Amino acid sequence: MGQLIVRNLDTSIVRALKQRAARAGRAAEAEHRAILEQVLRPETESFADAAARLRARTPPQSSNSADIIRRDRDRDHIGNEG
Repeated sequence: MGQLIVRNLDTSIVRALKQRAARAGRAAEAEHRAILEQVLRPETESFADAAARLRARTPPQSSNSADIIRRDRDRDHIGNEG
């Protein structure tokens, strides 16, 4: 595992990190790791979320696929008569 040293932090940042760690019930170093992991680890999107996002980007369909199939079937049927 690697190590990370951050120098020259403002004292208010250090204090806020320690307070946040205390609220979470963990050591400051563990809180620092949790913050870094939360921010830097890639999030995996659920299938449902991905589908909803893509659906929102897709323009609404003005035609019904069943209607299209019926028209094709009717056209083919009419063309085969006589």
